[in-house]
Amino acid sequence: MKFKNLILLILLIFNIMFLPAFAEEHNMYAPYKLEQNEILFSQSRKQVDAVNPTIYSNRSGSHFPGARGADQLILYTSAYGDRTMTNEFGAEAIIVGNTVTELSGADSFIPPDGAVISGHGVGKNWINSNISIGTKIYYDENTGVITTYNTSKSLMFEALQKIEEASSMINYYKAQNPSYDWKVPNNFIKDAQNYVRKGAKNPDEVQKYSKLAIESANAAIKSVLPFKVNEFKGVWLRPTETKEIEIAAAVNKIKKAGIDNIFLETYFHGRTIFPSKTMESYGFIAQNEKFREFDPLRVWIREAHKQGIKVHIWFETFYVGNQEPSAYYKNILAVKPDWGNKTLTGYESAVATPSSSEHNGYFLDPANPEVQEFLLRLLAEIINNYKPDGINLDYIRYPQVISPSASGNWGYTDIARSLFYQQYGVDPVKIATTHPLWVKWGDFRRQQVTDFVEKVGKLGKSKGIYVSAVIFPDKSIAYSRKMQDWATWSQKHFVQAFTPLFLTCNPKTLNSQITTVLNYKTPETDLIAGLFVTFMGGSEEDLIRQIHETRKVNVNGVSLFDYAHLTQKYINALSTRVFSSKDKVDTDNIKPNARKINWNAPIEPSVESGETSLVIKKFDPGSEITLPLKAPSPVLSVSRKKY
Repeated sequence: MKFKNLILLILLIFNIMFLPAFAEEHNMYAPYKLEQNEILFSQSRKQVDAVNPTIYSNRSGSHFPGARGADQLILYTSAYGDRTMTNEFGAEAIIVGNTVTELSGADSFIPPDGAVISGHGVGKNWINSNISIGTKIYYDENTGVITTYNTSKSLMFEALQKIEEASSMINYYKAQNPSYDWKVPNNFIKDAQNYVRKGAKNPDEVQKYSKLAIESANAAIKSVLPFKVNEFKGVWLRPTETKEIEIAAAVNKIKKAGIDNIFLETYFHGRTIFPSKTMESYGFIAQNEKFREFDPLRVWIREAHKQGIKVHIWFETFYVGNQEPSAYYKNILAVKPDWGNKTLTGYESAVATPSSSEHNGYFLDPANPEVQEFLLRLLAEIINNYKPDGINLDYIRYPQVISPSASGNWGYTDIARSLFYQQYGVDPVKIATTHPLWVKWGDFRRQQVTDFVEKVGKLGKSKGIYVSAVIFPDKSIAYSRKMQDWATWSQKHFVQAFTPLFLTCNPKTLNSQITTVLNYKTPETDLIAGLFVTFMGGSEEDLIRQIHETRKVNVNGVSLFDYAHLTQKYINALSTRVFSSKDKVDTDNIKPNARKINWNAPIEPSVESGETSLVIKKFDPGSEITLPLKAPSPVLSVSRKKY
């Protein structure tokens, strides 16, 4: 009997290994047909809003990355390009052939023999509700409708995939360290394999055993990664606590997760969390209204240092929030309207231009010497009065350029135009993208940002402060669309570290983006990978596999975005082993508990058992499929749900 079960498991794994070949024969443009004895558990349909959209073909998405608009469902094929280029506010399903092989959140790689379904808002919710790893996909090119199928053949794929993944991770760390303790994760893998065998042997209970297998495989993944000494383990945090006891509790929570560095948002939306003499001297609001008569910065630093945690000042450099400047007379741009950044189309306006692709937020002009002087005075005040461990420069750039034309570019303020005219004798408003001075106009704006970074770097070095900067990992986009020349910052040693945010849950995308940064930074500049999994609502396993990916390319550490989304499930995953200095697996955090699952609960759509057949009611009104009550083929694949 054991030999028979082993054969069934081999058949299952064989099916996974040869999925790409299978997918080539089953493309998503042909209706999916149930095989003999295959059971359909769920089916859904939704109209696609656009295929391979552009800013011209999909006007609703013209101001958003990937040309994916609000609440839209988009289909990207290989004809679109290598990646979807979407932002972090969506969900994506990666398809090979007609099978969903991965779930992601943003900017996914598009398989050459498949596609990516991408959704925002309503579209995102539909993906999360109806698509799992292993789901079969049919796209009707005539109607533009996507149909999903979750069947008995798509239930074991995720479990097998995760078993293989966890085994690969174990082998990686065994090769790195001969004394690596792999017993606990290996035991979870054995449990998962056992459930797979039971599912193959008892097809009528395939849902039950697939879930148990996935639970055990997940536990294996969460217990694989060992603790790494001297690895930066950070989190970005926007403070909301207004009492010392609340801050102490938050620090304890962070400590429990194994985090040893906090990027504390100290200056954001044009306000400081502490009572600032600098802000007051300019006539700006002296302190964020939420924290009046309380100095949270001093308490955060004190409590964090008690626990051996470092505090870096998270500083929103040129961004002042999306509140209308006129909403309050002490807003920075209400007091200093000429400090605001403008597009070419808004250069004659008396007020700053809001950035439509960035929550209609307002930015300061980096070319304005008064702006740079103010920000440096504010940073000096923080460093001198609070002695933080570091400065983390965020929004150290121009607003995002969406349109490639000059009209969508930024920096057309009176002071910038005047300074450029003094150097080149031409007003930038008269320079089109084809003008010989267009490149010089870009260089001029990039230099304003670089100059400020250099000044902060010198300030940090003079005070023994660790200076880091949030950069966009795509060097070309950062350089041309955000005027952020971070490669030069590294080459000239203006900062000690980069903390790019990688807006993805997908390890392949993460690896590609990290590699880009590594290729252009110098070895002297640390790389701390900003992971967006918690903000995007990814699984605990997504977080673990991303940390694993960063270790494979040997970066200096990671930081999580952000504390507000660091829920207990993530804390459990981190403290299980990967961030636990004890480097012993805490199985209480990850032990699968099948008793919590009600296997007798009704399944939707309903399943009715007859004497000789199963009647599976489909989502199609009035239709049903009747199949013989026989065991389906042992060669199964699996779907992904959020268990």
